[in-house]
Amino acid sequence: MIGLLFLSLLVLFFLGFPVAFAMGLSSMITMVNDGISVQVAVQRIFSTLNSFPLMAIPFFILAGSLMEYSGISQRLVNFAYSLVGKITGGLALVSVVTAMFFAAISGSSAATVAAVGSILIPSMIKRGFPKPFSTSVQAVSGELGVIIPPSIPMIIFALSAGASISIGELFMAGVGPGILIAFSLMVTIYFISKYKGYGNSNLDPLSDQAIEEAELMSTSGRIKAFRSAILPLLMPIIILGGIYGGIFTPTEAAAVAVGYALFIGLVIYRTLSIKNLMEVLRSSVLSTSIIMFIIGNAGLFGWVLTAKRVPDLVAEWFLSVSTSAVIFLILVNLLLLLVGMFLETGAAIVIMAPILTPVAIQFGVDPVHFGIIMIVNLAVGMVTPPIGVNLFVACQVANLRIEQIIKPLLPFYVVLLIDIILISYLPGISLWLPNILK
Repeated sequence: MIGLLFLSLLVLFFLGFPVAFAMGLSSMITMVNDGISVQVAVQRIFSTLNSFPLMAIPFFILAGSLMEYSGISQRLVNFAYSLVGKITGGLALVSVVTAMFFAAISGSSAATVAAVGSILIPSMIKRGFPKPFSTSVQAVSGELGVIIPPSIPMIIFALSAGASISIGELFMAGVGPGILIAFSLMVTIYFISKYKGYGNSNLDPLSDQAIEEAELMSTSGRIKAFRSAILPLLMPIIILGGIYGGIFTPTEAAAVAVGYALFIGLVIYRTLSIKNLMEVLRSSVLSTSIIMFIIGNAGLFGWVLTAKRVPDLVAEWFLSVSTSAVIFLILVNLLLLLVGMFLETGAAIVIMAPILTPVAIQFGVDPVHFGIIMIVNLAVGMVTPPIGVNLFVACQVANLRIEQIIKPLLPFYVVLLIDIILISYLPGISLWLPNILK
């Protein structure tokens, strides 16, 4: 039965079926062959989606879309430029800092790439950064969207892992790794820019861009940029502070975020119109339906795996290879990097989390720490061919082919692998903040 499940899944992948359809159909084929009614499949899909915490996903998607359409991207870019714009590699560094800010609002990697990249990729090119390098910087920066809280994959992991994992703890555990990855990317950008002389082209001092940059670098400009960005930057403080302060649950926090985003866009900035609001709702419903369809079918696939004792068999195999947690984490990281190259992040989490989390607990790995390890690995998959969604979004913004940005991505892959090793073997990077707040 296990062989039939995975063989049918691979055949459907090979035939070009979308991931969600492939997982659902392969599960149903296995169930029918095992004498289980297809009606059970419908029940399991509904049972997977019938979850109150899962309601946080559409709310966070809507909140992120509202903030994006409210025109906050430029405000965050200006504030980030006022902080790091004068450093070597300035605008590329701004890309990482802005991605951090936007990640703390959207919870989505692709949304971060699209919102920030549409502004910064053209600006970096004007400043003398090669187009492929500018695009690769934006693609890797975007992965912070699922690591820095709030994060939609963290919600999916907490609901899929099969252990009592707090979404709030996972959110807090993402702060340390997010800062580490952002800092390592910025260091890499700095040395590459310094070595290759990127960003040194001189703008006409009387041009609008040069005048605006000079104003942002002044003390008054920094204060003005901060004031302009303060309301969007308050959103993660409200969300995370409310969750850990016991004021509301993660799902309620997501609803509060929607109300806050609506208030900013309609009342404060007045950049949201009825036409924009309908477009926001349409895109949010579309994104939510896609994610939920994947989660529902992945839940069915995970149920079949559990019924066939696959998690137990996987645990037995790992224990037969080694009883060392060090070896286990090496194997798991390799597996997750491979899976992240071919599977959408949400689907990968729903499939792999219930299998690997119990095994990780047996090896003495904290489940919250393991969740961060899984999400960081799969985030790297977002910038890795052939399925890397960030690559597709960034290349679409820049009008490039994916193969054109592979070479400038190579140094970032090395840095991200080092980050994965540090996060895996130094649990304090992830757990220090949750432990303090406890």
